[in-house]
Amino acid sequence: MAEIRHSVCALDCPDCCSLLINVEDGRGSKLRGDPAHPVTRGFLCGKVAQYLEREYSPGRLLYPQRSTGGKGAGRFERICWDDAIDIIGGRLESIAAEFGSEAILPYSYGGTMGFLNGSGMDRRFFHRLGASRLDRTICSSAGVAGLTDALGIRYGTEPEQFRHSRLILAWGANILGTNVHLWPFIMEARRAGAKLYTIDPRRNRTGAAADKHFFINPGSDTALALAMMHVILGENLHDADYVERYTEGIEALRERVRQWTPQRAAPLTGIAAGEIAALAREYATTRPSVIRLNFGVQRSERGAMAVRSIALLPALVGSWKSPGGGLQLSTSQAFQLNRAALDRADLQHVALGREARLVNMSELGKALTTLSQPAVKALVVYNSNPAAIAPDQNSVLRGLKREDLFTVVLEQFQNCTADYADVLLPSTTFLEHTDLYFAYGHHYLQLARPALAAPGEAKSNVEVFRLLAARMGFDDACFQDSEDDMIRALLDSAHPFVRGITLEELDREHFVRLRLPDPFLPFAEGGFGTPDGKCHFRAETLDYTPPVESRHGDQTLRAQYPLELISPKNDDSMNSTFGHRDAVDFETSVLHLHPEDAAARGIRSSDQVRVRNGRGSCILFARVDTSVPRGVASAPAVRWARRAPSGRNINAVTSDRLTDKGGGPTFYSCLVEVERIGD
Repeated sequence: MAEIRHSVCALDCPDCCSLLINVEDGRGSKLRGDPAHPVTRGFLCGKVAQYLEREYSPGRLLYPQRSTGGKGAGRFERICWDDAIDIIGGRLESIAAEFGSEAILPYSYGGTMGFLNGSGMDRRFFHRLGASRLDRTICSSAGVAGLTDALGIRYGTEPEQFRHSRLILAWGANILGTNVHLWPFIMEARRAGAKLYTIDPRRNRTGAAADKHFFINPGSDTALALAMMHVILGENLHDADYVERYTEGIEALRERVRQWTPQRAAPLTGIAAGEIAALAREYATTRPSVIRLNFGVQRSERGAMAVRSIALLPALVGSWKSPGGGLQLSTSQAFQLNRAALDRADLQHVALGREARLVNMSELGKALTTLSQPAVKALVVYNSNPAAIAPDQNSVLRGLKREDLFTVVLEQFQNCTADYADVLLPSTTFLEHTDLYFAYGHHYLQLARPALAAPGEAKSNVEVFRLLAARMGFDDACFQDSEDDMIRALLDSAHPFVRGITLEELDREHFVRLRLPDPFLPFAEGGFGTPDGKCHFRAETLDYTPPVESRHGDQTLRAQYPLELISPKNDDSMNSTFGHRDAVDFETSVLHLHPEDAAARGIRSSDQVRVRNGRGSCILFARVDTSVPRGVASAPAVRWARRAPSGRNINAVTSDRLTDKGGGPTFYSCLVEVERIGD
């Protein structure tokens, strides 16, 4: 008879699902969503529903290995853990002695969203070592900056409240592909008469299911938001009482947006002036209205400004007042745990007497090829696959191929980055270790214990960095902490949202709602994260300039590369996590082209095409359809480069240009040309 055990999905998704797994004779036989969880509600996305295939895949890494070939060859021999830790520790010691400890760079991101295995013992280790710090910008930093500029604090509308909405704007949000557990609440709202509109350069699954889709030119979201403000203020559709009580700077905003007519915004956005005006009126007069904003919007050169301008709209129309109103980008800042006690940044001062230098992960190619004083001599990669996911891929791969770069990779599969490792270590999956999880799409804190035994000699990140700390002679007490010790430290917070939540309660309940009012209306009566609690429009800093790489940007560049490329998340993968699956490889090997753009280049569906610009090229298969408007090309991300014909994926053409704030990548500000390969 199967035993039912509990777990939590650790993948980089706002839903952070509560899981139930059937275990028979120590082996998982069925994985499903926990019906008791108020957001998971008993179902899983297609990606995670198949997770046991990954868990028991013959491709799992089971033992430590060291390279037996050149960088990138992917040839290894098995070694024992003692030898692996000794090799790594010895090399890190010698590099620190010769070049300084900041010649060592960790590289990690959202391979797990667990506190302990994502930002726990690893942070302690690298801080105590005095290694360079990694500025983790690859996903959301521009959006974080923009949302903070708008609201002062990053709170958002609860997913459960969407059922009360009357108008839902999915702005750069493919809910069915990347946030599917919000969908049932949206369907409840629609059954009660609500409308769902999508705003996106590509009509994805969510757009196809919406009541109306607005094709918007990549990177022009600020222009649309400003034009909506023009209509709302020009026609006095704003909530005058809310604005007077809880905002600052309305008259300056009125003057600022006077010039942003729908007629001005129309050619910039690709949306007709009449449609912009109608959307603004409907948004302002439908109560409650809510915006589901997602992080694709901020992956352009003006990404922070885009998020900020959109996030000001709910304050202008007063939609924060009611359940089902407001905006959701991320709920993560509500999880006010004691992260300082977890990552122990103070240990840097033991090693260096100061903070270590900060290296932007979105500029990894530069870091590995041009950074000096000191140059990066060791790279430790975990929870990420930079050879596939980092921009300016050719620079990244040149850096990884350096024979003088000592590279350690902690992984579950031999992916693109693993091929460049000097030492390759097998990692556990989230079903095999203890961790504590926050969410960025709901307000439930969750605990998971190991549901399955780790295969072979796989170890958790916590255990690996604990072993490395011992090898390096770090005798600080924090390196002896158990997982439970680390969780208790995290929970030791005086913030009212988490005060009183205990490890015992989490062990018993598995998931616990933050200590929030029900419903949680963070800005119903002001309460913005500013000294006076008001939303400050700061109109003098609101503006829009088209990205350099866009149809209205550098015209010399566009004459060479006339198509605006976006690379949105693939519905059936999670960044590069499932790149080993054949179905995922197929879906990430295509390029969507509008029929007119395809015809002008003699391209038909299934033709092999080269996508190119001055940074590089990759080979994909054309899919000619009307999911994109004329002038836009779309390539679902992120294919394993090692499986591609040229050893390159779409990031061979993306740049390392950074966003306006937050230092984020500009994946969606990218001009390319496309040509058919062959006769």
